[in-house]
Amino acid sequence: MLHRILKPLAALACFALPVTAETVTDFTLDNGMEVVVIEDHRAPVVVQMVWYRVGAADEPAGKSGIAHFLEHLLFRGTENLAPGEFSETVAANGGTDNAFTSWDYTAYHQRVASDRLDLMMQMEADRMRNLKIADEDMVIERNVVLEERNQRTDSDPAALFREQRNAAQYLNHPYGIPVIGWRHEIEQLDTQDALDFYQRFYAPNNAILIVAGDVTPDEVRDLAEKHYGPLAPTEGLEARVRPQEPPQLSERRLSLEDPRIGQSYIQRSYLAPERDPGDQETAAALTILAELLGGSPTTSFMAKRLQFDEQIAVYTSAWYSGLSYDDTNFGLAIVPVPGVSLDDAEAAMDRVLAEFIAEGIDADHLDRIKMQSRAAQIYADDDVASLARRYGQALTTGLTLDDIRAWPDLLQAVTPEDVINAAEMVLDRNRAVTGRMIKPELAQ
Repeated sequence: MLHRILKPLAALACFALPVTAETVTDFTLDNGMEVVVIEDHRAPVVVQMVWYRVGAADEPAGKSGIAHFLEHLLFRGTENLAPGEFSETVAANGGTDNAFTSWDYTAYHQRVASDRLDLMMQMEADRMRNLKIADEDMVIERNVVLEERNQRTDSDPAALFREQRNAAQYLNHPYGIPVIGWRHEIEQLDTQDALDFYQRFYAPNNAILIVAGDVTPDEVRDLAEKHYGPLAPTEGLEARVRPQEPPQLSERRLSLEDPRIGQSYIQRSYLAPERDPGDQETAAALTILAELLGGSPTTSFMAKRLQFDEQIAVYTSAWYSGLSYDDTNFGLAIVPVPGVSLDDAEAAMDRVLAEFIAEGIDADHLDRIKMQSRAAQIYADDDVASLARRYGQALTTGLTLDDIRAWPDLLQAVTPEDVINAAEMVLDRNRAVTGRMIKPELAQ
């Protein structure tokens, strides 16, 4: 149970690193669709991803979950494809396909033999403009989404805890609304809601095509102009402007008791800046800070002090991801050993954070983190789907190709002073949400 609860936290600490710049080509179609080609000729395989610059944080008020709901509906057919025919065709051609939604983007992807790219573009371009939704299909998919919420959120105390903590983090910004949506609003979504959202946001001038694998830029350009080029852009598409958070003046705290959890624990998250175009230095320092504090279960500062030296905790973690269109957060977690109260565990965590800032950065530890980031960049080149995803995340959260190329060097350039400055700026309890997940018999 503990592993299942905390595994997502460790994943959030990973570096997102790009492939070397010389393998990447980009251009823009006449209708405004951006195209990025990542060449990798080691295997006759290609990944196509279409990313829309729209996610759960762009939904109309009262329509939470509509971005994710629409993602489901795009598999229900078009004027040219019957419900389910898209995925059946991909499978019949030896490929796989799927889609996902976040607060900042929605993406659709296929992995196929490179000689099937023409067919994939034909079908993906079709559903960009020709979606056909029958009321009965809408009801089926709405029930699927509700059941997904049942299984992944409502029946999982850790997921409910994260959802409540996130809602407390963002009082005004839509990042406080779950991507899947609030149940009472999902239940009211209908066909017209989906069509309105689709017609407003699904357009070539609001999309990024990323093709990674055994292709050349000229091949991709020809196919993209053939299939996506004829699609008319949406006129009057507005820039993304969202409600922003007011200044947070005091810490927010919450507790959730549930007998289903294995152990009580604490999670705290602080509002933190994201990676901005042309201004990623602070995010780079925060990325290194998360690794130094809690990126490793054995060698990080919190692990050594709280798990091994003082034996107060069985697990500690820190995480940060700067790939966000608006302000993101920096997080910490501690799971105390049996017999240590949550009060004592929280006090120990705060004390260790203060010691980290006062003592400064261990140069050898910093060098190891930087070396690991170099290695991660090399390993990242092995998976074209991961490469396409990294570029898509960055571009749909407002970064440029130059920003993506600059990121590895910015990580290497982080100094001990940069890390301490970032820690002093972000680790402010007045800008934090501290949550306690409590097993009732261990309630404090």
